[in-house]
Amino acid sequence: MADRILGMGDIVSLVERAQEQFDADQARLLQKKLAKNQFSFNDFLSQIQQIKKMGNLKDLAAMIPGMGKALKDIDIDDDAFKHIEAIIYSMTPAEREDPSLLNGTRRKRIADGSGTNIQEVNRLIKQFDDTRKMMRMVSTGKNMRGMMGNMRRR
Repeated sequence: MADRILGMGDIVSLVERAQEQFDADQARLLQKKLAKNQFSFNDFLSQIQQIKKMGNLKDLAAMIPGMGKALKDIDIDDDAFKHIEAIIYSMTPAEREDPSLLNGTRRKRIADGSGTNIQEVNRLIKQFDDTRKMMRMVSTGKNMRGMMGNMRRR
């Protein structure tokens, strides 16, 4: 209780919230998709929705030790995922399953449909690709030391 008052975070409550939203079967399916590099925007969207069910982002981040004080003066919008969801929902089902289909004209249509611009769509696609690569490395147990060594050399 004293840790909460001092702003030290509340990992136990964060884990409890996560467990309430956790579905073991869905997690196994997601891991298989990651290992086969089949993680799609539909999977990404379902992960966002699970995070949203856990509650306010600022409250969740404040449960992490040290984050409460760091976020004291920062305002995290409750609708932080709204733009991402709008972009994904503006994609066709085929585009969500296979992001390689997203050429320039499709990206323009998605930007127009989501009320964003092409740069935001491109940024989301790049972040998605980078995340997918990193998640695949972690899920398949690739040499993490080698990855960390590459980061230090740069």
